[in-house]
Amino acid sequence: MDPDEIWGIKQMTESEIANSRWQGLYKLGSVTALIIGVLLIGEMVVYASLPRPDTAVEYFAIFQDNWLAGLLYFDLLGLISYLLFIPTILALYMVLRRTSEAVMIVATALFFVGIADFFATNTAFSMLTLSSQYAAAETNAERAMFLTAGQTMITLFNENAFLVSYVIVSAAWTMISAVMLRSHVFSRITAYAGIVTGTTGITAVILEHISANTLFIAIALYFVAIVSLFVWVILVGRRLYQLRVTGTG
Repeated sequence: MDPDEIWGIKQMTESEIANSRWQGLYKLGSVTALIIGVLLIGEMVVYASLPRPDTAVEYFAIFQDNWLAGLLYFDLLGLISYLLFIPTILALYMVLRRTSEAVMIVATALFFVGIADFFATNTAFSMLTLSSQYAAAETNAERAMFLTAGQTMITLFNENAFLVSYVIVSAAWTMISAVMLRSHVFSRITAYAGIVTGTTGITAVILEHISANTLFIAIALYFVAIVSLFVWVILVGRRLYQLRVTGTG
């Protein structure tokens, strides 16, 4: 007996997917996934080339010198990527829901929770405003107040916008990719790339907070996570586009 029949799973065939009414979503999801791949390269360049300031006054100086560079420090490319992920994740839900609808509902919900958390706690534009206010301050007391607020924004970004949301979306990537392993639509390479992305990302966050001695390992795992995420989004984008093309043939 087919294992899918044992588990009560009704797989969607490639023909059913391609000829569904969601072809437009598959096309949009494929395009946004490929754009995300380009943005991931940009993120790697940003984090590899830009020095990491430690204090609010250093960040304020960057914002005052070049506001775009300041926003890049606070993951502007990540903000754009998360927005672009929305149609991609929705397209994946429509493709994979017949394989495991319960898991896909939870994974999709988790992803949107992660996005919401990131946007709610990302302090990029707050820092831009504070830098302008700091530059216009006329007294030392005012400058000290803006510096304190700026340091709080930095901490909030590092601990909430990046880490909390990153763990949540990494869990979503892992769940979605696990469903891919049970489907007949995506390759095992795609599925394993997503699983590696999610598990290494979560492990990196844990190791970063265990001890300073494990920070180097955490950084290495972050690199593995972003490279495997690049592979995942490119393969996902390519496959979604193939489904769209099949449907139009």
